[in-house]
Amino acid sequence: MLPVFLVTFPFFALIAAGYAAARGRILPLDAIPGLNTFVLYFALPCMLLRFGAGTPIGQLLDGSVALVWGVCALAVVAGVVMFTRNARVGWNDAAFGALVAAFPNTGFMGVPLLVAILGAQAAGPMIIAIAFDMVVTSSLCIALSRLDGAAGAGRQGASLAARKALRGILVNPMPWSILLGVLLSAARWPLPGPIEKTIAMLADAASPVALFTIGAVLARSALLAREHGASEAVAQAMGTGLKAAPRAPWADVLPVVAVKLLVHPLLVWGLGLGAIAAGLALSHAALATIVLVAALPSASNVSMLAERFGADNGRIARIILWTTAVAFFSFPLAVGLLK
Repeated sequence: MLPVFLVTFPFFALIAAGYAAARGRILPLDAIPGLNTFVLYFALPCMLLRFGAGTPIGQLLDGSVALVWGVCALAVVAGVVMFTRNARVGWNDAAFGALVAAFPNTGFMGVPLLVAILGAQAAGPMIIAIAFDMVVTSSLCIALSRLDGAAGAGRQGASLAARKALRGILVNPMPWSILLGVLLSAARWPLPGPIEKTIAMLADAASPVALFTIGAVLARSALLAREHGASEAVAQAMGTGLKAAPRAPWADVLPVVAVKLLVHPLLVWGLGLGAIAAGLALSHAALATIVLVAALPSASNVSMLAERFGADNGRIARIILWTTAVAFFSFPLAVGLLK
């Protein structure tokens, strides 16, 4: 187990460094969107493009991986929505709770971490998982989040939700970089030397900057939530009538953390073994990869989506923070058990 911790420690140490830098205001909070933009629009797409172009097309079009991952992702979404929706948690919060439970931090954290642990063979299954989560899982949860106003908005509200989900996919550079990588792999076209070098330089920057940014985003969420609560408390004391939003109870947070780090990987592992036993052409290496992808903490960009669509972002940020903190111990354990 110690060798696994030695491999994973630098990745979590970079997250901790980003958290400490933002928490101590060494890194200005206004600089975090710039880091996010660099990773999302430049470094990470170049990393995915490079992995896609260098991965055999058969691995990128592995229907067995897509089937197992997709069924498990949809099962997690359905289960979390079903068991968390109540008088406190409406469709909007339940949908984003489901998204944060089903959407691992594959891009910012999983790609560099699992390639370091498993080698380049892990790239294919991870690209399939990223593509499914960005196109299907995210769109489904955004559509479910709009059901709170469906009765009043009718068909127009559903159409608006569909357009928002589609626009989110179209403006996200990661699906396009994956698609371009798949096309380059299928055609076996090498990139011109200067372009390949530029892409390689940006791709090499993705891992450290992305991990540092995860920590900074988590720290910003914690700081803003604390400052927002303090400002509302002052406003109440001054008699302005402003009411502080109640903090989500632990009963709305911890079960989702458990689903993300325990139920999701176990579900992928169980269904994958069942698929292999049934004769599905799923390799044990690919299964190990997607099980470890499922064992990753929640994706940090879910917090930004929740804020954009008016969900309880404080709850989502706490889930992301706790899955990241617990994964420091749980993820190396999962790696050790699978290896």
